[in-house]
Amino acid sequence: MGARVSRMFRNFNLENRVHREISKEKPRAAPRHEADLSRSSGGSEAAETAELVSQKNAPLLGLLRSVYVESKDPAAAEASQEVSVETEGARRPLRFSLPGGQYGLVELSDVPRGKLTIAETLKALGSHQSQPQTWTPGKIAQEYSLDLKDTKALLEFFIPFQVHIIPPKTQSAKQIKAS
Repeated sequence: MGARVSRMFRNFNLENRVHREISKEKPRAAPRHEADLSRSSGGSEAAETAELVSQKNAPLLGLLRSVYVESKDPAAAEASQEVSVETEGARRPLRFSLPGGQYGLVELSDVPRGKLTIAETLKALGSHQSQPQTWTPGKIAQEYSLDLKDTKALLEFFIPFQVHIIPPKTQSAKQIKAS
């Protein structure tokens, strides 16, 4: 409703307003800035400036070649060394895996410590949701060789899918049947 009213006011007496705008005298353009043509026409100053820019300064080049920057983060280097020492050959057997068909994923026999497969993750989350007193973050971390901090974050932020099947209100409604 509001669009119709605004369209009426917008189109009211449109032709007369257009003719009035067209018949107005056109505004004059602003005067251009007076440029100094002697500088831009290739004077001696421009040539000197171009020479200075293209010249190489030998002392500055020597100083630049002597500069070598190497950044190191001692905390990150120590942490990466610890992780590499721990994970070398440190693998654990799978606790749980989903049955894989001929088109499924390759069957794994072991995983690195501190890592989980999707099947193990879903099993651990499901057991924690069903029995939180038994399956505490500490027990899950110990069972799957995980860091306690990572396990707490996993339980807090990783939420598996939940499927809710809502029955139809009437029996005559079409239903999808399992094949």
